[in-house]
Order: sequence, then structure tokens, then C-alpha cells
Amino acid sequence: MKTLGKTFWKNLLLSVTFKLVHDLIVFVSPQLLKLLIAFVSDEESFAWQGYVYAILLFLSAMIQSLCLQQYFTLCFKLGTQVRASLIAAIYKKVGVALLASSNATRKESTVGETVNLMSADAQRFMDMANFIHQLWSSPLQIILSIVFLWGELGPSVLAGLAVMVLLIPINWFLVAKSRTIQVRNMKNKDERMKIMSEILNGIKILKLFAWEPSFEKRVNEIRAHELKNLLNFSYLQSVSVFVFTCAPFLVSLASFAVYVLVDENNILDAQKAFTAISLFNVLRFPMAMLPLVLSSLVQVSPHIGHGDIMIPLPTPAHWAHIVNLDITPGSLVAVVGAVGSGKSSLVSAMLGEMEHIKGHINIQGSLAYVPQQAWIQNATLKDNILFGSELDEARYQQVIKACALLPDLELLPAGDQTEIGEKGINLSGGQKQRVSLARAVYSNADIYVLDDPLSAVDAHVGKYLFEHVLGPKGLLQNKTRILVTHSISFLPLVDNIVVMGAGAVSEQGSYGTLLANRGAFAQFLNSYGSQEKDASEEDTTGTGNKTGLCVCLGDMKNLALSSSDTSGGCYEPYPEEAPKQVKGQKLIEKEAVETGKVKLSMYLRYLRAVGLWYSFWVAMGYVAQYVAYVGTNLWLSAWTDDAERYLNETYPVEQRDLRIGVFGALGVSQGESLFLLFSTILSAYGAVRASRVMHQQLLGNILRAPMSFYDTTPMGRIVNRFAKDIFTIDETIPMSFRSWLSCLMGIISTLLMITLATPFFALIIIPLGIFYYFVLRFYISTSRQLRRVDSVTRSPIYSHFGETVSGLSVIRAYGHQARFLQQNEITMDINQKAVYSWIISNRWLAIRLEFVGSLVVFFSALLAVISKGTLEGGIVGLSVSSALNVTQTLNWLVRTSSELETNIVAVERVHEYTKVKNEAPWVTDKRPPRGWPSKGEIRFVDYKVRYRPELELVLQGITCNIGSTEKVGVVGRTGAGKSSLTNCLFRLLEAAGGKILIDEVDIATIGLHDLRKNLTIIPQDPVLFTGTLRMNLDPFDQYTDEEVWKALELAHLKMYVQDLPGRLLYVVSEGGENLSVGQRQLVCLARALLRKAKILILDEATAAVDLETDHLIQTTIRSEFADCTVLTIAHRLHTIMDSNRVMVLQAGRIVEFDSPEELLGKAGVFSMMAKDAGITNTETTTL
Repeated sequence: MKTLGKTFWKNLLLSVTFKLVHDLIVFVSPQLLKLLIAFVSDEESFAWQGYVYAILLFLSAMIQSLCLQQYFTLCFKLGTQVRASLIAAIYKKVGVALLASSNATRKESTVGETVNLMSADAQRFMDMANFIHQLWSSPLQIILSIVFLWGELGPSVLAGLAVMVLLIPINWFLVAKSRTIQVRNMKNKDERMKIMSEILNGIKILKLFAWEPSFEKRVNEIRAHELKNLLNFSYLQSVSVFVFTCAPFLVSLASFAVYVLVDENNILDAQKAFTAISLFNVLRFPMAMLPLVLSSLVQVSPHIGHGDIMIPLPTPAHWAHIVNLDITPGSLVAVVGAVGSGKSSLVSAMLGEMEHIKGHINIQGSLAYVPQQAWIQNATLKDNILFGSELDEARYQQVIKACALLPDLELLPAGDQTEIGEKGINLSGGQKQRVSLARAVYSNADIYVLDDPLSAVDAHVGKYLFEHVLGPKGLLQNKTRILVTHSISFLPLVDNIVVMGAGAVSEQGSYGTLLANRGAFAQFLNSYGSQEKDASEEDTTGTGNKTGLCVCLGDMKNLALSSSDTSGGCYEPYPEEAPKQVKGQKLIEKEAVETGKVKLSMYLRYLRAVGLWYSFWVAMGYVAQYVAYVGTNLWLSAWTDDAERYLNETYPVEQRDLRIGVFGALGVSQGESLFLLFSTILSAYGAVRASRVMHQQLLGNILRAPMSFYDTTPMGRIVNRFAKDIFTIDETIPMSFRSWLSCLMGIISTLLMITLATPFFALIIIPLGIFYYFVLRFYISTSRQLRRVDSVTRSPIYSHFGETVSGLSVIRAYGHQARFLQQNEITMDINQKAVYSWIISNRWLAIRLEFVGSLVVFFSALLAVISKGTLEGGIVGLSVSSALNVTQTLNWLVRTSSELETNIVAVERVHEYTKVKNEAPWVTDKRPPRGWPSKGEIRFVDYKVRYRPELELVLQGITCNIGSTEKVGVVGRTGAGKSSLTNCLFRLLEAAGGKILIDEVDIATIGLHDLRKNLTIIPQDPVLFTGTLRMNLDPFDQYTDEEVWKALELAHLKMYVQDLPGRLLYVVSEGGENLSVGQRQLVCLARALLRKAKILILDEATAAVDLETDHLIQTTIRSEFADCTVLTIAHRLHTIMDSNRVMVLQAGRIVEFDSPEELLGKAGVFSMMAKDAGITNTETTTL
């Protein structure tokens, strides 16, 4: 706090001044109101007094709003500055703090924590800065209000205060209760999202097994719990809204009733009543604010510490003992040693990353460093290599060629201008390593420290790099190079070898000397050498030519893509048509940011989901509430006019009781118990209904989407619909709608009351309304875009930070700290600009609106003065005190409108996915006969298929017959259309021509589930879902436990499952992580055995299975499925040599289809493949 004070005292002082002025002027208005009422009630007074009062009211309102806005601007400025300085401080601090720590100990967690510290906590400080003044201002306002109220009503005020104080604990209770419900709901939400992401990951399996309904049911069950909690939460909220709305009214009721009842002589006149009411209105804000401010202080205080943010300093784990090394300039030194012998520590020590307890390291010249794990920035490839240096084109080209990056540049969509994702997500490991090396080479330093840069690249690439970069003839031949390596083939070529062992140098010398010494190094060579030799020889024979390099890189690229894609990241795969446009150079495709106005249809769609009747009654409830509100106030003004009527008589008791009674009744019905409670509870119910409807539509539709939808839509995007957008529909939109309605009604009722008092006011409403509307439209569109800009510019701060932390050692080795600090400041500034503009635009709006409000006050007062003779004091008090209240409401209306517009977009986004085209219906009128397929004959008739309308045919007219119980193997090179064949049988792909008949039933005519439930497949990759083992085998509970055990026994899993805790109810973790891959494959086999359909399709698992499991599966299938038609899609020819016939596919056509013996006999595609696999006759193949 002290630090804050010292740094920003000018700002604080100014804002205190403004706030003080504002707080004092707030109390001027009620006094002016009192004078105005007195003026109207007094026949004798002069007209000019009235005009003075009216002008003063206007001025005080204006000054008040200007002061307040200045104060807010200062506060927000303070907030942004505090946030900026905090983030910068954290950034600097982390740079220093993590100096001491080494890569091994600095786990991701600290990065996460630090980023969290930056985002959440800095934000908290920012909010705190805005609230800080409330600490003194709220109590001040409360005290002043009480003093003035005492002046009006005497001790009766205490009754009103008592009510207020009583309401505070009630509110606390409601808040606490809501919080517990929300915590419970977070659990449901997480649970639901977990299942959703599993469903989306395993969607293909769900479709193949026709399991969607079971999973839909699971999600809907969780969703039902969630909505139940949500409903309770909404009910609680409506109660607290009720309390809050009731509060000012109950307070005035209590005070007035006590005041009138205590003493016969106390008469409530207009001056007293309306002055008191406006004072109570002033009181509401500080009373509500104080608890909020205190709680936000409580949240921040742990983070304040001593104006210092603590960052955990990891202690370095590994260390080198006494190391004496002298490296001659210009030499190539290899550092070798077993794992954990201290090689990396030696490197860290050279870079100054480790604390040296004694001794010193003397380095002459500049350093370049290539870490073991390449560190890549989210920037273009070129920027990654230049790393802040100037571009020297010739040198740059030379470096790229030497580092074998040319073939990669051809593959990348935009060459060296391609944007690399965070952590280099769209490069393969080898490519990252080479980019990292290229960065070092380009930096042209004197000393190169290379921490095993060749580990991630393939052997022949390694060889190339050594020749062209590191070795005696490479680019760096005249530099000092320290190379940590595991690869032995290069050792004969280096000048000097340092052998590390247990943190110390065990021996050093040239290759020859060390071999002759027969020490640790010679053993090291013997243990590693044999393996290495074979590997490098194989490699050289495999790719004697340089083109081999390109091919292998190409494959790596694809690999990298698919892996980054499946990890559920939000990175798009490259667009298919990369050559046509160079869009691929931007990796992270922006999701469509909505611009402009939101369509009216969206609001209607939401209301339709709520139910039109509900919407209607909710609106009616609000209308009724405000009618009652106007009624209450009119009644109050009539009550106060009694003071005139019974001026010199005693006030009749029954009249008094009637007044209090009706006032109470109207007020309570307004405040809540009838209308508002009715409408908020209705709206809570309606909102939950809308959430249910929208989620159900979304889920149902997503599950019915065809496979092509999942191939082209990144998972992150779908998940986002289920997480973020559904959350908005659940919680934010109903709130926005309610507050918007209530603001709107509040404004209308106020204007109505003023018009009732002074009918001419209606004329003034029109120009004011027009002005207001334009300001509103202008502001909303600006504000909306600014918010978007803010969120877009905020994320780079955090990603830059995360990047810096992970690349610290590199940044420091090159000595680029200053550049990164500056970069951080630049990103901060960009975001600050957006935030600042947003704040200022808010202030701009507030000034304009409050001006409208002040005008309303001014005109209502002015008209009251003009029509002085005809008006009662009460009605004037009513109209002016309502006018004083309208300013805030006008402000709120704009806020809520813009919030509503921002949030309703969620409806649009969810709707977009409920419009996705569905696959064919699950069940149609034409049901297959019972027990179909009984024979299991399959006929393809000129069958053609393509993956998506715009793509080529994958199967180009296939015609063949497969007899009942025949065993058929399907072979072909990659991309021949083998897997497409299974997809077609299950109609994951719909025919582009021709048809498939199973037992003479055209599969295109029946429902998908009727088809899929009657075929069985053992898929290529065994996917399991979270849940019990039993659920994974039989999600619909169709089979008895005996049948399930029987299937497990045949699948050779029975023994294993019997030993598991919970046996069949054993809980499988996400993705089946707690079973081995082989076991998962066997579970899939058990699934198939349980279903026991007449047709089995075996999409052979290539990698996953060890030979033993493979053998088990094969034998089981041979015995158990003897009377079924089996299609095996083989990647290894061994498995299908005993089939009845083999179908050979090539480029989507059947080229050979005959028994294996025949095919081996004649020279054709199959016999070629068999020769490659080393199979000469059918007998040799049994495993």
C-alpha cells in the first residue's frame, strides 16, 4: 500500500478531491428539492426564486456528474497503471528469479502460476484501485445521510436504519448459499465437459457401434443435475433481487410509519417525505458498496505482501563437482557421458545459469546456445532465425541451406514467412531443432554451446548437419564449439573429447588417446557403439541420395500436424488448398469475430426457447410492478398533501392508518412479493427451460452430424460451444435480460410520473429521447468493438510471458533480456491502449447521459415552477425526486443493452451448430427383417464414394460378391481405399453411386442404427471411455453378466478382470489410460464377441499390438467367428494368408480378387507385395 501511495500520490490526491466534492454535492439536491417544494406550496413566494432553484438543481447535477466522471477516469487510470507496473515488475522479476534455477527443476506449473499471477491478480489490483476510495467515501456518505435524515424525521430515522442493517445479514446469507450452489455446479460442468470431449474424441467409435443414444443420455443426466442447481440458484437470486428492490421502500415505510405513529403532531408533509426519500436513495449505494469493497480488499490483501510479489524460486537440483576445463579457441569439443553424468549442468554452468559455489568461469567473446529442447517463438520462421539481428540476405540463405531447412521451406505454406504456432506446434521435432540451430549459426557468435542438438533429427539429417555446420568443414569451422552429444559416429572427427562422470570430468583428450587409455570412454564406446554402427549404416544405405531427405521431412511435417491436431488444441490444420492461397502462413485461423449489430432474430430465438407465454407473463409482471410503483408514489404524494388539507386540525387516525396501510400494500406489491417475485421466478424457470432446450438441440445435432463435419471442424471449437457459450446462455443472458427490462420499465415509469405532474413534459421527452437514442447506438457499437480489441490484445501479453519463461536460458545466453523486456512493454502498451480507450469511451458516454438526466431534472423543476399555482407540493416533490433518480437508470440502461448485445452472440453461435446438416435418420420406416443379416452375404454393385462433395472419388466403382461365412482379406498400399471400404459398409460415407446389398437388403434404404447395430467392427485404434468396464462393453445394458463374462473369457481377459478392484465395475480412466494398449485391444474384441453379429469387420490394428496379443485375437476370431462373414483389412500380409479370398485394391479399384494361393502363383500386385514381405508360399505364414 505504501508503495502505491508513494508512486501515485498525485493521482490519489486529485481523485480524493473530486470524490469529496461529489459526495458533498450529492446532499445539495435533496435540500434544493425541499426548498422547491416549499416554494410551490407557498402562495406568497416570488417566481424568480423558483427559477433559481431549478437552475441550481441543474447545475448541481452537472457538477456532480463532471466530478464523478473525473474521479472515475482518475481511478481507472490508476488501475491500469497499477496493472501495467505490476505486470512489468513480475516480468522483470521472473527474468531475474529464474536465473538461478535450471531447466530441469523449473516445471510448467510455475509458469502457469506466474501467468495466473499476472492475469488474475493484476486484474484484482486494478479493480481494487477503483474501489479504494469507497473505503472512506461510503462511511462518509452514510454518516451525512443519517445527519440530514435526523434533521427531517428526528429519531424515527433509526427505524429505517434498523431495517437496512437487518437486510445486510440476509444478503450475506443469500450470497453464501448461492456460492455453495455454484461450487457444486462447477463440478457438474467439469464432469459434463469431460464426457463431451471424450465423445468428440471417440465420435467415430460411437457412430460405428451406434452408441450415440447411450452417451446422449449420460450427458443429459448430468445436464439435468446442473440445471436443477441452476434453477435453485436463480430462485435464490430472485429472492435477493426482491430484498434489494424492497429495501428502499421498506426503509421509507418504516421511517414514515414510525414518524407518524410516534406523535400526534408529527405530520408528514411533502417537504419531509420527498427529501427523506431522496436521502434514502443516496444511502442505498454506499450501503451496498461497503460490503463489496471490504470483501474485495480481503481478496487482494494476501497478494499485497510488502508491495512485493513473491515468486517461488526453485532450487537447482543437479550440480557439477569440481570441473577444470580449458578450451582452446576455434576447437570443436565433444562432451559425452552417461545419462545424469552432468553434461547439461556443465552447459548451464557455462551459460551462468547455475550458482557456482566456488571457482569461476571465464568466457571470452559472445555466446550462442542451442538447448536440448528447441525453444521456438510464436513468430514467423524467419524471425525465429534472425532473433532480433539485422537481415543479411546472403548469410541468411547460406545458413538455411546448411541447416537443411530448404526442403522444409518448400513444404511450409508460405516459406520462411510461415507463422509458427506457440511452442512451435506446427513443426516436427527435427524441424524445431534445426531452426534452433539456424538461429545460433546466424547469430555469428564466438562460442557455440550446443546441448545435444542432433538428438531430435534423423540420423542422415544429423550427418548432413555435422558436415555442413558443426564439423571441420562446416560453417562454424573457425568458432569455438562445445557439443554435448550421444551420437558416437561423429567423435572421431572432433578435436577434443571431454568425458563426464558423476558431475566431474573423468577424462579428456582426442579420440585416439582416449581409446588407447581404455578408461571410462572406451567402455562407453563398447556399450553404445555396436547399436550406433548398425543404425548409421542402415541409414546411409536407405537414403544414399539427397532426395530421401525431402521425403522424410515431408512425412514428419504431416505427423507433426496430426499430433497437434488430435491433442484437442485449437490450432486449425492447414487449409486443404494451400497452394492456391498463402493463407496457410497464418497458422492460427481467427474464429469469426462477430461485427456489427446482432440480428433481432436472435433475441426472438432466445425468447422462443424460453417459451413465448413465459416471456409474455414475465414482461407483464414487470409492467405490473412498475404500475404499482407509480401508484405507491402517487399515493405518497396524496398522503403528503393531507398536510395542507388538515392544516390546523388534528389529523384523523383512521385516515392516517389508511394512508400507511395502502402505502404499504402498494409498496410491498411493487417491491416484490407479488409482481417482481412472480416475474423473476417465472423468468428463472423460463431461462432454465431455454438452457435445456438449446443444449439439447445442440447436443442432439452434434451427435447426428456426419463424420465429414468432425474432419473439418477443430474439436476446440465444438467444445467451446458446449463450455463458454452454453455458460453464457445459462447464467449471463437471463441476468442481462432482467436488468435490462427493469431499467427500461424504471425509466418509462419515471417519465410517466413527471408527465402526470406536468403534462407539458411530454413535449420535452421527444427531443431528449432522440438525442439519447443516437448516443446509445454510437456508444454501443464503439464499446462492443473495443471490448473485442481488448480481449484480442490481452492474450499476447500472457503468451509472450509464457514464451519468455520457457526460453529464458536461450534469451539470456544470447543476451537479449532488454529486447524481451521492451517487447513485453510494447504488448502491454497495445493492450493498455484498448483498455484506456474503453474506459474513456465509458466516461464519454456517462457525461452525455448524465447531461440528459440533468436536463430531465431541470425541465421537471422548471415546469413545476411555471405551473406553480395549479400544483400541490406533493406532486412536485414526486416528479422532481423521480427525476433525480433517473440519471443513474439512464446510465444503466445503456450498460445493460450493450451487455445484452455482447452476450446474445452466444445464442447465435450455438444456433450455428444446431443448423449443421445431419446424417441420414437413425431409424426409418423401412426396418430390416428380424434376425437380419441371417446369411451375411455382401454384394457391391458399381459402388463409388468420396469423402466430401468437393473431393475426388476414393472408390471408383467396386463390384464384387462376398459369400456367406466367407473370410476375405483386403490389402493394398496406403491410400488404396481399404479403410474407406469399412466406412462405406457402416455408411459413415454415403454412396456417390452404386449400392451395397447385405442379404439382398440395400443398406442405403434402412436407418443407420438398424444397419450399424447389426454389423460388428474391431476398430484400428482401441478407444475406451470413462466409466465402468461393463459400460464400455455394453452401454445399453442389453446383456446379462454371464454373457459379459463369457465374452471376456473368450477375449482372454477373464483372469485379468477378476483380479481388478470392482471387477466388471472397475472404472476405466479417460481414454482407457489405466489399461495397456494390448488390453484395450482385447476389450474391443470382447465388445465384438458380445455383439456376435453375422458380419465382422476387422480393421487390423497396426502398431498397438504385440505379436502375442495379435495371435490371441487371430485364434479367437478363427474359432468364434467361424460361421460369420469376416472382412479383414490387413496391413501385414501374414494375417490374411489363410483367408478364402484376398481382395487387392489399388487407387480405389479392385485389381485382383482370388484365393491367396492363386494370387501368389501369378505375377501381379499381390505377389509383389508378398515378395516385399518375404512370403513365398501360404504355408510359411503361420505365426
